Amino acid sequence: MSTLSSSSLGIAAVVLTFIPLAGQSLDGMPAFEKLISLDLVNQVAVAPDGRSVAYTVRRTDWEENEYDVEIWLAPEQGKPYQLTRTSGSSSTLPEWSPDGRWLAFLADRGEKSQVFLIAPNGGEAHAVTHVEEGVSAFHWAPSGERLALLVAEPAGDDVEARSRRYGAFGFDDETGPDSHIWILSIGEDGTGDDPERLTEGDFHVADFEWSPDGSRVAYVRQPSAALLSSVESDIYVIEVESGNTHGLVTGPGPDDAPVWSPDGQWILFSEFDRDLGSLYYLNGELARIPADGGPIEVLTREFDEQPLDASWTESGIRFRASYRVDVRLYALDAATQVVRELTQPTPIVSAVSFTPDGRTMAVAAQSAISLAEVYRGPVEAAAGGTSPVDVRRFEKMTEVTAQADGWDVGTREVVRWISEDGTEIEGVVSKPSSFDPSRRYPLLVIIHGGPTGTSRPTMVSSYVYPIVHWLAKGAVVLEPNYRGSAGYGELFRSLNVRNLGVGDMWDVMSGVEHLVDAGVADPARMGAMGWSQGGYISAFLTTNTDVFQAISVGAGISNWMTYYVNTDIHPFTRQYLKATPWSDPDIYARTSPMTSINRASTPTLIQHGDLDPRVPIPNAYELLQGLQDVGVEARLAVYRGFGHTINKPKELLAAQWHNWIWFGKHIWGESIELPLDSPDDEAGDTAPKE
Repeated sequence: MSTLSSSSLGIAAVVLTFIPLAGQSLDGMPAFEKLISLDLVNQVAVAPDGRSVAYTVRRTDWEENEYDVEIWLAPEQGKPYQLTRTSGSSSTLPEWSPDGRWLAFLADRGEKSQVFLIAPNGGEAHAVTHVEEGVSAFHWAPSGERLALLVAEPAGDDVEARSRRYGAFGFDDETGPDSHIWILSIGEDGTGDDPERLTEGDFHVADFEWSPDGSRVAYVRQPSAALLSSVESDIYVIEVESGNTHGLVTGPGPDDAPVWSPDGQWILFSEFDRDLGSLYYLNGELARIPADGGPIEVLTREFDEQPLDASWTESGIRFRASYRVDVRLYALDAATQVVRELTQPTPIVSAVSFTPDGRTMAVAAQSAISLAEVYRGPVEAAAGGTSPVDVRRFEKMTEVTAQADGWDVGTREVVRWISEDGTEIEGVVSKPSSFDPSRRYPLLVIIHGGPTGTSRPTMVSSYVYPIVHWLAKGAVVLEPNYRGSAGYGELFRSLNVRNLGVGDMWDVMSGVEHLVDAGVADPARMGAMGWSQGGYISAFLTTNTDVFQAISVGAGISNWMTYYVNTDIHPFTRQYLKATPWSDPDIYARTSPMTSINRASTPTLIQHGDLDPRVPIPNAYELLQGLQDVGVEARLAVYRGFGHTINKPKELLAAQWHNWIWFGKHIWGESIELPLDSPDDEAGDTAPKE
């Protein structure tokens, strides 16, 4: 597709007409509140004996306007039951004690985040720490008699004195308190003593893990708690009794996520040993090193994706990774460096936990026809099998999807097309359940963030785009995995280097043209939207195309120079554009939406958090003013007190309504007002009105 205009899609405004769908009923569809109120499984933790599974459920608290995460238990026999009830805060993924007697978790119940213990058969949870600064992470020692804690340093007397005299100010290079490891002894009755400090020094501990015999701790050390300091992380090992410590992996680049081999002879870790100027889009690797020091052996050089959540069980190394629109589990043989699939493509594995012997696993997995459910079963491949496991054949321990019984969520399919430069692009197309191939439908394009995110064929989306409601309204939705997306290998993720926006637009617009040519999309009724990097691409479409009737830009970049000098991740821009604004202003201009602002013509909604450190709000104001100056209809919704994501239910509800109203007006010709009355009940039984 050589030009990006209405003519390139064969649109002739004088002959195209459409029937408004304003009167179409959405009876039977839930209100947005009910979609936002879905209880969702997040993480899983299988018991050491493999018989039961603890998992976390995120629930919506409308009264407090927050999400609450609580721990549930799926026993070997019987129905799942809720273990924790933490009013006003969230519980974290629990960690089983090695003997299975206790579940430990973090929760804030009035004195910052502390470690609590609860028996898996129920009862009251009790705090085992009372640390003034709170605890941010913990791990059981293999004996079950101690916990290692990660605790932030207290504010120094000089900081408090400065605040008393001069009020609240800080310098840009002040990074906040470092965190260090403390050791807490746990009694037979589950009570804890006062913790004792383990690590000392002018550095920040980001992660850690006990050795199998409990005599040592491997930990990730970085210069400070600053976000970008993680690029300089190294791995150290400390002896618990003597406190002797030594650097194990101290080369350039990030080295983190240490995992001990079951025999204590090796430490597996994540590393990046190539050009740090390409860190954001090249593969990291899994590597191992002798626990006492020695040569580093990279294990996944031939695996062309980013390994995630690696564990080392008695049956071998396991990890998750994206593969196109899937997330699969893999087994890695450290001796041969052979990687093989442990699970079949469907469903998508969003979380996993293995027993210490590696022969039983629990997963949270979802698909186009189900929410994430908890499954438990044997890892057949670990016993010598070679065929990937279908986790749907495992014991299904939850019935989360039942919440959506009766909902018309449409259908999902994966499609492929060829972009302007010959690159194959893949995406997810969602269609109404009543889809008729003989007619054309309004098309809404939803562009994921990242850019190393991935759109997957999942049942519902509960962020700011009410996909299932648009499907019920009679639209088709395209979610393109444009160049730079994860799951397609390192080369694909590199295709937007010095090509941001431009190549992305090729991929999105060729996908749109594919659906128009196939007779699916109505070129007179099309909209586009996205958040973060998807918001940037949407802004680029706003100022470089005229084929859409409406666009929504969520937390998007409008000018790379404005972004570069304001963001909290300056290296991101330097790595993708391979320059600073001062060394190559042309590439910053070529890839910035604002450069083409005089060509803009599409009505544009802008959504942004006013405290966004990742894509600061000047990007939103710049785009708004530019659109207004050239006479384009534009409106900016500012979500007060929010950063890069909208993470409270009421504001999320508002953002969904803002998109519903905007596209209802410009795609369907409707006049919709933001409703001020609540639905019939707090669960939201009333569908949006048209």
